[in-house]
Amino acid sequence: QVQLEESGGGLVQAGGSLRLSCVASGRTFADSAIGWFRQAPGKEREFVAAIRWASNSPWHGDPAKGRFTIARDITKRTVYLQMNRLNPEDTAVYYCAYTTVDYGLEDRRSYDYWGQGTQVTVSS
Repeated sequence: QVQLEESGGGLVQAGGSLRLSCVASGRTFADSAIGWFRQAPGKEREFVAAIRWASNSPWHGDPAKGRFTIARDITKRTVYLQMNRLNPEDTAVYYCAYTTVDYGLEDRRSYDYWGQGTQVTVSS
């Protein structure tokens, strides 16, 4: 079992920044990846970014490119999502997820464990 806990969400004005954290605990493996997804009301859950734990290789989806950065801290077993230049369209619940597969990181079906999510609200 793997447990994931997100934090760092909140209310921010357009143009502002937030840093989300995802702490992993339990039986995690070095050969794994953690991804960030988000889901706005009435919309599908969409891929934001992912990072491979061992190689520290990041992958940023379309919502993240140029504004968000994913990073990990092995000693803290934590993955971060630094979000800059936020706009109201970024308002959503943000989830982190864990997978041991090395492909399809943009597909939510690749992930076995999910956190409870953290709300991000961007006001105009």
